[in-house]
Amino acid sequence: MYEPPVQLLVDELARLPGVGRKSAQRLAFHLLHIEQADAERLGNAIIDLRTQVRLCNRCYNITAEEQCSICQDLRRDPTCICVVERAQDISVLERTQEFSGRYHVLGGAISPIAGIGPEQLRMKELVARIEAESVTEVIAATNPTVEGDTTALYIARLLKPLGVTVSRLASGLPVGGDLDYADEITLGRALAGRKQL
Repeated sequence: MYEPPVQLLVDELARLPGVGRKSAQRLAFHLLHIEQADAERLGNAIIDLRTQVRLCNRCYNITAEEQCSICQDLRRDPTCICVVERAQDISVLERTQEFSGRYHVLGGAISPIAGIGPEQLRMKELVARIEAESVTEVIAATNPTVEGDTTALYIARLLKPLGVTVSRLASGLPVGGDLDYADEITLGRALAGRKQL
């Protein structure tokens, strides 16, 4: 439909998550009209991302060094690990400024339908950290989905024999939410996870 270089860029952009065909076309034509220096800066940022960023050798967060800044921070509580599915989940939790421990990125969640079992996740590495770092508490901060719940239950079963306290993020109604707009599952979780005042 377009000249080969433009069509190639549209096709590549459309492969990105959340970018449909029309958005890819708009982005391609935007990039076609920006300054050469801006296009080079974007291209170099993508190349730098692929060549300089790697996984932390302790928690599997993304980093440009051997260990991420969170693992290097001596002010963080080394006895508490928050387990997340993906590295991007860490930034969401960090924005709350409520957690001062360390993290462990599993690399996904247990999903038999997708062929993902505990063996495909970083469960062995989690157990090794528990033993090597004298961890006393693990927070399962997996997503509130069937896969996330299954993963959290597996973590609890795996770690309880090691004498580690395993907790799960609470779920329920959002702050400022209205009962009229809550679905039955969210309301059910809010009722089950209620706290005494």
